[in-house]
Amino acid sequence: MKPVAQPMVRKLAKSGPRADAQRERILAAARQCFIDRGFHGASMALISDTAGMSPGLMYRYFASKNDIVLEIIRRQLESARLHIQQTRGAAEVTASLIEFLKQGCAGNPETMHAALFLETSAEGSRDTQIGAAVLAADRETRSDLRAWFAQRKPHKRAQLEARAVLLQCLFEGLMIRVVREPALDLDPLEPALHRLIEQLLNG
Repeated sequence: MKPVAQPMVRKLAKSGPRADAQRERILAAARQCFIDRGFHGASMALISDTAGMSPGLMYRYFASKNDIVLEIIRRQLESARLHIQQTRGAAEVTASLIEFLKQGCAGNPETMHAALFLETSAEGSRDTQIGAAVLAADRETRSDLRAWFAQRKPHKRAQLEARAVLLQCLFEGLMIRVVREPALDLDPLEPALHRLIEQLLNG
């Protein structure tokens, strides 16, 4: 009787300066491929080619395309939470949001690109693993926003929740607008955006 073939288990590379550099290389390539082609149009073969490495080598750092997407989501959550922690008043929040959008459009890997935001949201509606990660990130961000609002003007939880949701909607709406209108000048929006955030904060 022939032995039953065992499924191949890929051994992921351990952490270290070289491994970390390779992961950054893959993530940068994947990010650009996702922006240019979307998640479904960006195959692992395309990502490995863009990163300038063999598919076999790339699989040593990420077991699947989903793993790459989940790492991108995790990093965006960290970036968003850091921005929330570092901001103080409405003017600073407004400036931070504008700068966040500009950095994303400029290709800053630590900031969510608007097109990548839409791709992540769409894929989350199709893939349960990614959908769960997106939802968890949303909830953590909202929790941070509730705490941020509470520090400045105490309200009941329902009121804090409403303000947090509205601020998320405001930011996400701007992300969609930037995708539809890439040449949009964000600077003239800052005074009106400041008034809206001021009202959310003090209303």
